Amino acid sequence: MDRERPELRKRPANFVPLTPLSFLARAARFFAGRTAVIHGSRRYTYAEHYARTRRLAHALTKAGVRRGDTVAILAPNAPALLEAHYAVPMIGAVLNPINIRLDPGTIAFCLEHGEAKVLLADRELATSVPPALARLKDRPLVIDIADAELPDAEAFGSTEYEDFLATGDPDFDYPGPQDEWDSICLLYTSGTTGNPKGAVYSHRGAHLNALANALTFKLDHDSRYLWTLPMFHCSGWTYTWAVTAAAGTHICLRRIEPKRIFDLIAEHAVTHLCGAPIVLNTLVHAPAVARRALQTRPKVMTGGAAPPSAVIRNMEAMGFEVLHAYGTTESYGPSTTCVHMRAWDSGPAEQRFAHMARQGVPHVLIEDMVVAAPGTRAPVARDGEAMGEIMLRGNTLMKGYLKNPAATDEAFAGGLYHSGDLAVWHPDGYIDVKDRSKDIIISGGENISSLEVEELLYRHPQVMEAAVVARPDPRWGETPCAFVTLKPEAAPTSAEDIVAFCRANLAGFKVPRTVVFGPLPKTSTGKIQKFVLRERAAEIG
Repeated sequence: MDRERPELRKRPANFVPLTPLSFLARAARFFAGRTAVIHGSRRYTYAEHYARTRRLAHALTKAGVRRGDTVAILAPNAPALLEAHYAVPMIGAVLNPINIRLDPGTIAFCLEHGEAKVLLADRELATSVPPALARLKDRPLVIDIADAELPDAEAFGSTEYEDFLATGDPDFDYPGPQDEWDSICLLYTSGTTGNPKGAVYSHRGAHLNALANALTFKLDHDSRYLWTLPMFHCSGWTYTWAVTAAAGTHICLRRIEPKRIFDLIAEHAVTHLCGAPIVLNTLVHAPAVARRALQTRPKVMTGGAAPPSAVIRNMEAMGFEVLHAYGTTESYGPSTTCVHMRAWDSGPAEQRFAHMARQGVPHVLIEDMVVAAPGTRAPVARDGEAMGEIMLRGNTLMKGYLKNPAATDEAFAGGLYHSGDLAVWHPDGYIDVKDRSKDIIISGGENISSLEVEELLYRHPQVMEAAVVARPDPRWGETPCAFVTLKPEAAPTSAEDIVAFCRANLAGFKVPRTVVFGPLPKTSTGKIQKFVLRERAAEIG
C-alpha cells in the first residue's frame, strides 16, 4: 500500500536519521543550565558542553577532517574523550577510541588500519604514543591533551587540546550524519592472538543501544553517573550517549582508585556506575581507610566477565545494587541483563545471588537471542544443562569488521551474530554463560566450565581472585589449572588446601590438578588475560 500512496512517503518532518547527537542537542536546549560534566574542580553545564563539542567539531573541519575520515583518541575518562564522542560524528567523521593500555606496536596498528587523520592523545601517555607514531609512514595530526591533575606531563603534539578547541566556533552549524547507517565509531577488539579486529558502529545502533541502556539502568535527569568504566571500551557501553539522553551528569574519573571512587560517590551522591567484576572486587577488598559509608544506594552494572555470586553478595552488603549484564564489543556492550525477579527474594540468599549472577534476558532492543549448537544453529533445550553458543540478532549489533569481510561473514553466518560464548538456557529464558568456546577445558572427553570452578574458588574464605585454564596433560588431554590471588589479610593457605576445598564441592574430574598463587594479568578493562595464563600453565613442569 505504501508504495502506491505518495502521501505516505518519508518527509523531513516525519523521518529523521537516528543519531545520539540528538540527545546532546536536546539536553543543551531544554536543560542548558544543568550540570553535564564534572571533572575534579571543573564543571560544565549542558550549554557549555554543547558549545565545546561544536568548537571541537569546527576545529577538526578546519584541520582538514572530512566526512568518512577517522579521528583517533587515546585518553582516560576525562572531558575530551566524552566531547569527542559528539564532536567527531557531528561532521560525519568516525571516532576511534583506542585502549590506553595497548603497547606502541598495537597502537600503531590501530592508527594505520583505521587510517586516522587526527590523533587526540592525553599527555599521560607520553611513553606509548610517540613510539607508536614513530612506526607510522603517514603520521596523523597530533593534538595532545593537558590535564590539571597532571600539570607536569610532557607535551608531544603539534598543539594542546584547549588551544585547538579555541580555534572552533561554539555556534558551528554541524552537518551530522547523512544516513543513520553512517559509521559513528570504530572500536578495536582486544585480540589475544594476532592483530585486533575493528568493529564499526552506526549512528542508528548507537542511538538505540543508548536508549536501551537508559531504560534498563533506569537513568533520568537526576542521575549522576560515575565513569568507572573506560569510555574507550565499547564507547563506554554507549553510556557516553545514554547519560546525556537522560540529561544526567557525567562524573569523570581518570583512574580506578578505591578511595577516589568512594570519595566521589559521597561528594556527588552518585546514583550509577559500571565496571568489570574486577572493579567491584577492588571495592569489596578496599582497605578500611579508603572506604566511606554510602549515603545513597548506587546502582552498579557489571559485565565483561561473569561475576562470581560472592562478589555480588559482598557488593550488596556494602550498599550497592548490582545489575549483571552481558555483551561484546560487537553488540555495543550490554545486550542482555539479569532482570531481578521479586520471587527470588523469598528464597535462600545463596540461591538469589546465584540467580543474579546469570546473564539474563535480551534488552528491549535486541530482536532475538538463542542459545544454539554452533554448527547447526539449532536451539538447545531450555533445561539449564545443554550447552550452546549465544547468538543474537537485532539493530544493536556492529555493521561489521573494518577491512575484514571474511571475519564479518563468519560472525554473521546464518543471519545471526555468533558471540563465541557458551551458555546454558534455563526454563525461565535466562541464559547462564559457562565459558568462552576457547576456554572450555576438555579432560578425558568431559567438558569442564572454567567459570564453574572459578565460582567455587571465590567462595573460599581466603581467595580474592581466581582464574582457571586448561593445562596440557599427557593422559587426560587437559586438566584444570587454577591461578589464585589471596586476600591481603589471608591466613596461610597452600595448594593442597585449595584442592581439598574443591574436592569437597566438585566432581573429581573438575578439581584443579595445579594451583598457582600470585597476581592475575588483566586488561585495562579488568578482564583477566586467560591467554597469558594458558601460556603459563603450559610451561609448568
